Amino acid sequence: MRKKLTLLIAAILLSLVGFSQEKPKTEVLLLIDIQDFYFPGGKSALVQPIPAAKNAELILEKFRKANKPVIHIKHKVESGGNIYYLVKPVEDERVITKTDVSSFKGTDLERLLIELNAGKIVICGMQTHMCVEAAVRTAADKGYEVFLVEDACATKDLVYNGIKIKAKQVQASTLATLKNYATIVTTKKYLDQK
Repeated sequence: MRKKLTLLIAAILLSLVGFSQEKPKTEVLLLIDIQDFYFPGGKSALVQPIPAAKNAELILEKFRKANKPVIHIKHKVESGGNIYYLVKPVEDERVITKTDVSSFKGTDLERLLIELNAGKIVICGMQTHMCVEAAVRTAADKGYEVFLVEDACATKDLVYNGIKIKAKQVQASTLATLKNYATIVTTKKYLDQK
């Protein structure tokens, strides 16, 4: 009897140890608003969106080969809202449609990240100074480890009080701010990681 009781207690303790161990966190790719309207001929064409999309495609290929989760975010628009052909989702990849700048606001993104047990989020997308910036800040504020692939993002020239700010400066200024929220990497640097 005593031996059976000891075995039962040991089994219970072992099962409790198993329950208390955390599952390893998942690395998730977020592709934000890489949509037709940001490309040449689109209603909101950005500066150099094609090289950014090609880099995002390379990151996407790495995630697909590793069978890691990919989430496509698309902004709801009347026309030109299709996801750009280089990064089109495949069957098992989630697509979240948003109506706000933030990918988190009014969507089920946070619930999905929790469901995926996300710990690290890799972000590529458009526009760097708007939707990408909002996602980086929100994800960091929620405790995720964020990596932003700078050359897999694109933005545009801006005008403020009659002063034209070139896309290159908009990009640099945004990245300079976001380095406080994320690890900023190039496509090459990210792909060279194990």
